[in-house]
Amino acid sequence: MTKPIALTIAGSDSGGGAGIQADLKTFQERDVFGTTVITALTAQNTEGVHGVFPESLQAIDAQLEAVLTDLRPDAVKTGMMFSAEIIERVAFYLKKYHVERIVIDPVMIAKGGAPLLQQEAADALKTELLPLAHTITPNLPEAEVISGLSSIQSEDAMKEAASLLHDLGAAHVVVKGGHRETEDARDLFSDGREITVLPSPRIATKHTHGTGCTFAACIAAELAKGETALAAVQTAKAFITSAITHALPLGGGIGPTDHSAYRYNS
Repeated sequence: MTKPIALTIAGSDSGGGAGIQADLKTFQERDVFGTTVITALTAQNTEGVHGVFPESLQAIDAQLEAVLTDLRPDAVKTGMMFSAEIIERVAFYLKKYHVERIVIDPVMIAKGGAPLLQQEAADALKTELLPLAHTITPNLPEAEVISGLSSIQSEDAMKEAASLLHDLGAAHVVVKGGHRETEDARDLFSDGREITVLPSPRIATKHTHGTGCTFAACIAAELAKGETALAAVQTAKAFITSAITHALPLGGGIGPTDHSAYRYNS
C-alpha cells in the first residue's frame, strides 16, 4: 500500500503548536506521510518566541538533497524561512528537482509579535519562491507586505491583493481574513479567473497559535492526495475552523489549536 508524501520546509516550534510540529500533526491527521526540512530552531512557548536559531545552509542543503532524492514529495509546504539565503537555497532545490504543488505560507511574524522573517528576505520570497507557488496563503499583514498595498480591510482590497500575488507568479491565492474586524472570518480563494469566498464563524478564543501553519499544511496534504486546489482549500478551512473551535488552553499565553478536532467532530 502506497501513501502520499508531503514535505514541510519550516522552523521548529519547541512549544509544539506551530511550525514543523503543527505540520506533521496535520499531515498525520490527513493520512499523508510527513517529511521535514528544518530551516531554524525556535525557543518558544505559548507566551512568545524566546530565541531563533537558523540552520546553516549546509544543513539545509543536506536535508533537501536527502529527502528530494529518495522520498519524493507529492506536495510541499513552506513556512518559516528566516533569511534571503535560506529562501534562495530552498528555491534552488525545488527547481532542481522539478517539485510541483508547492504551498507557501509566508510566515513573517509570530502570534506574539516576534519577527520570523528578516526584512531583506521579503524580496527574495517574492522573486524566488512566489513564481513556484501552486498556492500561497497570506494573512492580511503578510498580503500587505507582499502586494505593496498599504491597507487590506475590505473584500475588494483582498481581491486586489490576490490579483497582485497572481502577477508575482502564484497560481492560486488564499487571502485570509482573520485579521479583519468583521463578524465572520471569511477567506478569499482565487485561481486567477474566479473568486470563491470561504466564510466561517468568528470564534471567541485567543488560542490560535499555529493556525496559519496548520491551514497551509492541510492544503498541502490534500494536494498530495490529488485534490483540486479549491477542494484542498475548502477542506483546510473546515479543518482549521474545527481546530480553533476546540482550541487547547495550554500554557499561560496563546494556546495551540487541536489538530485532532476535525477527525473527532466532523
